[in-house]
Amino acid sequence: MLRDPTTVFGLIVLIVVFLTAVFAPLLASHDPGRGNLLFRLRPGFWSSLGAPGYLLGTDMLGRDMLTRVLYGSRVSLLVGFGAVLLSILVGGTLGLCAGFFRGRFDDYISRFVDWLMAFPLVLFLILVMGVLGPGTWNLIFALTLQGWIPFFRLLRAEVLSEREKAYVEAAWAIGRNSWSIMFQEILPNIMHTLIVLATLRMGIVIIMEATLSFLGLGVSPHVPAWGSMISASRGYMQIAWWLPVFPGLGIFFTVLSLNLLGEGLRDVLDPRLRK
Repeated sequence: MLRDPTTVFGLIVLIVVFLTAVFAPLLASHDPGRGNLLFRLRPGFWSSLGAPGYLLGTDMLGRDMLTRVLYGSRVSLLVGFGAVLLSILVGGTLGLCAGFFRGRFDDYISRFVDWLMAFPLVLFLILVMGVLGPGTWNLIFALTLQGWIPFFRLLRAEVLSEREKAYVEAAWAIGRNSWSIMFQEILPNIMHTLIVLATLRMGIVIIMEATLSFLGLGVSPHVPAWGSMISASRGYMQIAWWLPVFPGLGIFFTVLSLNLLGEGLRDVLDPRLRK
């Protein structure tokens, strides 16, 4: 993986975003929720009109943009990791069981998945968040309600293929039980596809979080999030271009790093793609 420069770039960017999220209180020099109206809409280091101590400028309430961008990375990574982890637990477990046991359980779950997929994702999330209300954990729960479906479909298809192979028949022959075969024999052989899908889905989840925050249905209003920062800057884009640009760059580089890392992991972990 280290021989691929694009994968290395994605890994480095993701590590930087992760570290800035973890150490945001140490890196930030201002309170993300407290502003100074005397310095509102000031540019950053690139202009002589910038306020001292505000590297990326200030917003319409005089709050430090650098601080808010750093704290916004916390929201995106928390929602991304949380929603993807819950989706793996729910969708992965149901996919393993449906593909292995088949029968009526597989039919019922598959029909339920078809019913859920009939709802457009964004409209479904807007409906759920409209009922639950803004909040980080409500957002993670809403993203999980449909986020488990790709993991279910992937693992179900993989298990249906793997359960017919010789090593599974050998496990049956020596007396292994169903749960042991699923989690100790089949799951390790399809783990590479699960890891790649989780990496790619995390980028989609971060975009969905930013979309809902942009619409005012994401995290709480007092929590700095990249999507809500872009939404609040709509009326100031012509006079303060830095307000939407820096949160947008945060979303762009985070999602790009996840996609590049996912592609690199797929090339490394999938034996069929190795050179």
